[in-house]
Amino acid sequence: MLVKDCMTFNPICGRPDMPVAEAQALMQQHNFRHLPILDQDGKLVGLITQRSLIQAVPSGMRSVSPAAINYALAKVKARHIMVKNVITIGEDVALEEAARVMADKKIGCLPVMRGDRLVGIISDNDIFNVMVNLLGARRAGLRVTVLQPDRAGEVARISSAIAQRGGYLSVFVTYPTADPAVWASVLKVTNLPSDVLVETLNSLPDIRVQDVRPG
Repeated sequence: MLVKDCMTFNPICGRPDMPVAEAQALMQQHNFRHLPILDQDGKLVGLITQRSLIQAVPSGMRSVSPAAINYALAKVKARHIMVKNVITIGEDVALEEAARVMADKKIGCLPVMRGDRLVGIISDNDIFNVMVNLLGARRAGLRVTVLQPDRAGEVARISSAIAQRGGYLSVFVTYPTADPAVWASVLKVTNLPSDVLVETLNSLPDIRVQDVRPG
């Protein structure tokens, strides 16, 4: 999966001279937390975030009335508070690389570029939605966690055993554990009763069912 497969295309953008109050209202109206800022030539020059909006209000004013805050914000322009050194990413980059960049840099979004042109934006919410789908959170079935040796052929061995009993495997996600010799797998299985599924997996050498529950 690539960034372009789950990003928001052609995101709503602001301009450097727009009042911060206008930018805030735009973000609230469309329920998003990041507003790319483009100059008159369509070039990305900044990004307004929820954090930059909060920092736009002087700490001494945060206890006054909303009307007074809005009056103050009307005089502040987007260019005064926007993040200027924006970290971006290309649309053909692997999704996990985008997630790594966001995690390492502790940021909530990445504007997506095609050359020097903004074509989209990907946020941590987009990554969360992908995780929900990868783990089959919206699919019915039995959710099973198994522990397996870290060696070639284990995924094929588990999936074959389930298929031979007539089970349908719709999710198979593996990840390392604290033990470097052991990996864990999360499976989503239908067409098999819980007891049959557990028996099938436990009958495989070196495989241990850690958890099973309705998904």
